[in-house]
Amino acid sequence: MVNSATVGEPAIMNEINRSRNNRRAIRIWLGIVVFALLCLVLVGGATRLTNSGLSITEWKPIHGVIPPLSAQEWEEEFQLYQRIPEYQQINKGMTVEDFKSIFWWEWAHRLLARSIGAIFGLPLLFFWVTGRIEQRLKLPLLGIFLLGGFQGFVGWWMVSSGLSVRTDVSQYRLATHLVIACLIFSGCIWVMRGLSPHADDPAPTRNAGRWAMAIAILALFQIYLGALVAGLDAGFTYNTWPLMDGALLPGGLFVQQPWWINLFENPKTVQFIHRLGAYALWFVVLLNMICCLRGNAATTHTRRSMLLFALVTVQAMIGIATLLMHVPLDVALTHQGGALIVLGFAIAHWRAFSGEYPPEAAVEVRS
Repeated sequence: MVNSATVGEPAIMNEINRSRNNRRAIRIWLGIVVFALLCLVLVGGATRLTNSGLSITEWKPIHGVIPPLSAQEWEEEFQLYQRIPEYQQINKGMTVEDFKSIFWWEWAHRLLARSIGAIFGLPLLFFWVTGRIEQRLKLPLLGIFLLGGFQGFVGWWMVSSGLSVRTDVSQYRLATHLVIACLIFSGCIWVMRGLSPHADDPAPTRNAGRWAMAIAILALFQIYLGALVAGLDAGFTYNTWPLMDGALLPGGLFVQQPWWINLFENPKTVQFIHRLGAYALWFVVLLNMICCLRGNAATTHTRRSMLLFALVTVQAMIGIATLLMHVPLDVALTHQGGALIVLGFAIAHWRAFSGEYPPEAAVEVRS
């Protein structure tokens, strides 16, 4: 950091340039992390859709990096899988070759998760010890790293729910696992966006920042609802739109007791609420765009609101296609990836109203 009272202008400019270069390096690093997280969520979605998530029945954080390398090791791994209810009740008679097709999805998911730990942790350590991280960013970045470590535990907690009694994982734990992944993803985008140059445009309306926050929260909540849908396989039923079970307001939404359990365990109710969540998000994004256009159509904030509306509209169309086509793997993964893109853009849109982090050097010079 530089004080203008003790050093000359060239030294001040060098320090400011060094701060900018450090920020650029951190933005690039976080951008790589964000891309890796997007890939991880997509592979996780494929693991779920191919019913591969219970194929590895032990948690080996270190040794699990190495897959079976011989016929004997494959047979041992397959025998472990044969002990769980999913094999005994659904996949009984599966061959070792059939088992390999589901094993590789889960193994890839776990390997990618471990890799992201290294992609995040090692550069964080380097930037930290070389003094490239501004003081105000140390705790947020460390918090994201620790949340990532906790996510590994949650992933196993999710898998373990399907190893003894159930033939699949708990939808509650699946939703928790996905939401934490989204929080890590959002945290990286929040910091990365704060380190990016911002336009000096004023907010188009007085409440534009609050609207942006509401959109981001709604997008995250909609992902949570989608995880419940996935956990209950609710997308494979009632594959019509805009009607559901022949009506706009289908019957049988609260047949289970107590009534509130339907919100989490009744596939029909969960899918219906997911639809309502999509409508609510689309409508709020539309209102936000209209308010921004009326307030000040020339700002970058307004242009982002227009792009956000376009993204949410496309995402809604993909969601409808996923439902009508009975959840094909490619379309379903496109829908899941689109949800993360919408969330990421919503977080960046919200963060833009707070402005960028002031350069450390500039702060010291002003003092």
